[in-house]
Amino acid sequence: MNTPASASRPFPPHARAFLDAAGWGDGDIHALPGDASFRRYFRVVRSSGSGKGESAMLMDAPPPHEDPGPFLKAAHYLADHGFRAPAILAEDAGQGLVLLEDFGHRRMRDHLDRAAQDEHDVYAAAVDVLARLADAPAGPFDPYDLNTYLREAKLFTEWFCVAHGLAVDDDGFEAAWREVLAPVLDTQAKLPGGGVTVLRDYHAENVMLLDSVHEQGLLDFQDALVGHPAYDLVSLLQDARRDVAPELEAAMLDHYRARTGAGEDFLSDYAILGAQRNAKIVGIFVRLSRRDGKHHYLGLIPRVWDLLERDLAHPALEPVARWMDANIPGELRAASGATGEA
Repeated sequence: MNTPASASRPFPPHARAFLDAAGWGDGDIHALPGDASFRRYFRVVRSSGSGKGESAMLMDAPPPHEDPGPFLKAAHYLADHGFRAPAILAEDAGQGLVLLEDFGHRRMRDHLDRAAQDEHDVYAAAVDVLARLADAPAGPFDPYDLNTYLREAKLFTEWFCVAHGLAVDDDGFEAAWREVLAPVLDTQAKLPGGGVTVLRDYHAENVMLLDSVHEQGLLDFQDALVGHPAYDLVSLLQDARRDVAPELEAAMLDHYRARTGAGEDFLSDYAILGAQRNAKIVGIFVRLSRRDGKHHYLGLIPRVWDLLERDLAHPALEPVARWMDANIPGELRAASGATGEA
């Protein structure tokens, strides 16, 4: 076995015996770029009987920082309901090791960077996955409840506002969010099973294109909850890492509503969850910089901030927009957007 020479992402020594037991011990190991978590991924490539290489993905989710259990539960749920999650080839949750089917190299984002003409079809297929999720039974996951929505939204005040030395009205912030989230939670409660399975990080870097642009594989779904069907649509169409034209966003919203029969109230809920998610992401990106030294995430804030401002313009967000006007100086809001500095 050849192991990668990467001091920053060393191959975990205890994984050798795991791969041996799974029949992949003779494979070559290639470290993959990291993300915002403690998880690490390695591509394992071995020779097959035909002489052609075959590959699998090794997830290293080291305890106590990571637990692969939620990923495995979500992967099994998705596979059981006809969705293309990676097949589980071997697992040792106690050691944080999972060997997965390798979906290859064609990420949705990378493909669209090269083939912009496919954008409509690729996004429509990704939206179709969400429409199918809305039809499927809700998974065995925790509810996306009010406390979770509030805890996430408060990342904005806890990190962005603190980083800028702002003394803000924390109680008013929570009260505003409680008010605007009420209809979202009411919609969730009326759905069979209390909501739909929400993958929570469904965007162009976590969708793989398989045999065609219409067959798409899912990644990074270990944080799945049962919540509102608009959340993953927001994640896809208000992407923190890739520009999605407003015209395409509107067309995909229409496509989703045509597939699911969602009414006008869905658009209000979409804007509310867009504002909640984007406020959360601004806070997370500041936290990644200040706490973890991952400063490149600051460069993504202008796109997210502009999406947040667009969502705040919806009448359903009036309480939160009013709080923003009273607590976040206009010059800071301008500087945080795409026309200013991150």
